[in-house]
Amino acid sequence: MTRIETLVQRLRGAGAGPTHERRILRLWSNALPMDSGKRRIEDFLPASLRAELPAIEAELRSLGRIASVHPGDDGAERLLVELADGQTVESVLLPRDGLCISSQVGCAVGCQFCMTGRSGLLRQLGSAEMVAQVALARARRPVKKVVFMGMGEPAHNLDAVLEAIALLGTAGNIGHKNLVFSTVGDPRVFERLPREQVKPALALSLHTTKAALREQLLPRAPRMTPEELVEAADAYARATGYPIQYQWTLLEGVNDGADEIEGIVRLLSGRYGVLNMIPFNRVDGIDFRRPTWERAAEIARTLHRHGILTKLRQSAAQDVEGGCGQLRARALKLVPA
Repeated sequence: MTRIETLVQRLRGAGAGPTHERRILRLWSNALPMDSGKRRIEDFLPASLRAELPAIEAELRSLGRIASVHPGDDGAERLLVELADGQTVESVLLPRDGLCISSQVGCAVGCQFCMTGRSGLLRQLGSAEMVAQVALARARRPVKKVVFMGMGEPAHNLDAVLEAIALLGTAGNIGHKNLVFSTVGDPRVFERLPREQVKPALALSLHTTKAALREQLLPRAPRMTPEELVEAADAYARATGYPIQYQWTLLEGVNDGADEIEGIVRLLSGRYGVLNMIPFNRVDGIDFRRPTWERAAEIARTLHRHGILTKLRQSAAQDVEGGCGQLRARALKLVPA
């Protein structure tokens, strides 16, 4: 588990000053060759750092490699990334220059409709391993938005995630509103994020307006009620100027009824945010079903009529059954191909 701070200390030990550090971190996070730029490397970097640079580049490359690529018909690409210790995580190149990355190997929350949580939490990712996912993706195509919505609960690896966000929002050249921190809802998120220099946008996994049902669907999420979560999220949205992205996985017969629609209207009316509804991405071995697209569209239209900004989305690479955790599970032969 490699931290960005460890890389910085490595650079300083090789004779790098602050401007040298920034250049190397910028080139690495943008997937650019180390000899890029207007000033020749011979004229800019001290001799001691130039001598160590091949070894440093090898260390950066060793953080992760793309083990397999799974393109979808929608333009998305699901990437299985192998880390230095042989563990694997998933990244998803999204249409319109977006990238979804992972913050943990596995997840402790245990959402009932998610494959990632079925194996529990195996280990945390270091901040450098998160940025490495961005660098690997940028080597394939442009990335202008990074969402921490892959494997893991970012709030459970808060320091490392915020360290990665700080680099991506500076040397990584990604606009702060295009860095999205996704969480099931953890009080520490609402305490820490407003104090950060790089303040990301916030995505909140809501999934239901009923506290008891939420405890069933997200069994190890913090026990904040939907009302408490929306109140805290709305305060952050108004402080930063970034609307909250409320996430709602549509499960047929579970959270797609008229009572939930009424609850959403009650909960989100007047709030600064958008509701992202995603029909359940089918997962082998999990019994939930996705409603028809017609039913999902009807729900979205009903919410629009009540003044709730709602976006109906398909899960990226749905056609290759690339739900979060499935690529890793298939690679481990936990799920049939």
